[in-house]
Amino acid sequence: MPSLHPIDRFIPMKALKVFIVEDEPLIVATVETALKKQGFKVLGDSDEYAEALIKIDTHRPDLVLLDIQLQGEKDGVDLALELDKRKQPYLFLTSQTDPQTIARVKETKPLGFIVKPFTEAGLRSNIELAWHNFSLTEEDFLLLKSEGRLHKVNQASITHLKAFDNYCFVYTAGQEYLVPHTLKHVFEKLNPKFFVKTHRSFVVNIRLISEMNSKQLTVGLNTIPLSKGQKEIVKKKLEAL
Repeated sequence: MPSLHPIDRFIPMKALKVFIVEDEPLIVATVETALKKQGFKVLGDSDEYAEALIKIDTHRPDLVLLDIQLQGEKDGVDLALELDKRKQPYLFLTSQTDPQTIARVKETKPLGFIVKPFTEAGLRSNIELAWHNFSLTEEDFLLLKSEGRLHKVNQASITHLKAFDNYCFVYTAGQEYLVPHTLKHVFEKLNPKFFVKTHRSFVVNIRLISEMNSKQLTVGLNTIPLSKGQKEIVKKKLEAL
């Protein structure tokens, strides 16, 4: 297997864009430093409701980290209700766990909670897990007939497809399905934004590519061949994410 040289390695996804709403400057600085170290892009921060709403509408981040205690009359729960209306994903970042606050929080729809104090590793893992779960809910499903049974498979969970004569294997992280259709037929049913042909016998989920060189790429624990003719197409797909 050819080695994957560091110069050929890359993360295919654009950095997740984060906006911080927090009233303690020291915590803002700590969070921003931690996020940047982990490869996230910080678009800015605010410590009060009205300003935060304007900046979020302007910058349109992927994710908001939202403290409950803010400057001014309105707090993070008030802001969360507005973000829910905008379908803006957010995570609460807070030390407030009293019953009254929790009762109000139950009326909101956060992706999750990060409780202060937090560690850098905890911050990263909470964000990654929350965003992964959110991404799964946003994707299309694919109906597959395999071994006489119909399966509803989330497209986001599919790692790759492999041709097998006039059949096709569809792989997820923990499952494989042999379907009575050609690779071309199944490929046409997938979301073209997230799936690309890497070789005449393979299609991959570009969001799950971790490494790539001139001859192959890595998706999860799988090494997938990459033909010369498809290399630039795959790169352009990754850059468009």
